[in-house]
Amino acid sequence: MSLYDDAVLVLKAYEGQEELRQAYLDHLAAHPDGMWKACRAGHVTASALVIDPVRGRVLLTLHRKLRMWLQMGGHCEPGDTSLAAAALREATEESGIAGLSLLPGGPVRLDRHPIPPPCHVHLDVQYAVSAPPDAVQQISDESLDLRWFAYDDVADVADESVVRLLEATRARL
Repeated sequence: MSLYDDAVLVLKAYEGQEELRQAYLDHLAAHPDGMWKACRAGHVTASALVIDPVRGRVLLTLHRKLRMWLQMGGHCEPGDTSLAAAALREATEESGIAGLSLLPGGPVRLDRHPIPPPCHVHLDVQYAVSAPPDAVQQISDESLDLRWFAYDDVADVADESVVRLLEATRARL
């Protein structure tokens, strides 16, 4: 199965955010290249919120280009076999943590947001991953900083999209 086909199946099965979910499906129907960064009309991305539920905290990255505290994530790559695999790959690469595990139940949220050119729009499919108890993060080239934040502190450093993702993740737990 192609990554495109996986994305369509994942989005069709996703429950909630009906209008936004349909906008993603319509975008993919209109843009067969809608999974890739080269699609200037916008493209699907995959992200994951790294959580440590035992300590009640999340790992956020200070994004190098956007200079915002965000969850891990980004563009799909040709080797990605599914959206979930892309989200897990991005979380592992950007956090430096081995042994992350996806929370069951598929995506936690969808978030469409503008991005500076040349990308323009990301149609982000957001997952959550649990860090192992002994997790040690390691900053990547994509980050200016990488830091754990208590659940209650996230609203003080991150934008509403990250806060909504955390709320949905906590509800899933």
